[in-house]
Amino acid sequence: MATRTQAREAVIGMLYAYDLGNKDILDIARSMFEEKKIKNKQQDFAFLLLQGAITNLQSIDEAIIPYLKEWDFSRLGGMEKAVLRLGAYEILYTDTDSPVVINEAIELGKMYGGEDNTPRFLNGVLDALSKAHRQMSKEAQDSKIEFTSLDSLSQNANKDKGRDK
Repeated sequence: MATRTQAREAVIGMLYAYDLGNKDILDIARSMFEEKKIKNKQQDFAFLLLQGAITNLQSIDEAIIPYLKEWDFSRLGGMEKAVLRLGAYEILYTDTDSPVVINEAIELGKMYGGEDNTPRFLNGVLDALSKAHRQMSKEAQDSKIEFTSLDSLSQNANKDKGRDK
């Protein structure tokens, strides 16, 4: 049985192919997973990652770009882009713990990155994205709690007004 690492490895290959112009990759993804012995739950996991990354590609790219520092997104290697996109998708859209996502990206970067510093680069970008996402999620949760508290106060005030009559 294939591991999640092997599923992610297959997904980055397909994201790379998609980036090169194979826009029908979702139509053949399941058969490609079968060829790589990725079946059952792992195949479903891989397909959801691929589908999610492709569906949200523009917002994923926009989320990555601010954390590239001195790098130009269009000049990144294809596999580096694929690994970043998959990692960013998992950080932004799934419940997978960020350290797990980042570690997987580092390992994939070691295998497929074009430069010796690829794992460090992937780590830096995804870690910064993860911290920013966590902060935004915390702020959203805090404002949701604040809104809920204000809403409760408002409801209680309305109940009190009804009693005064």
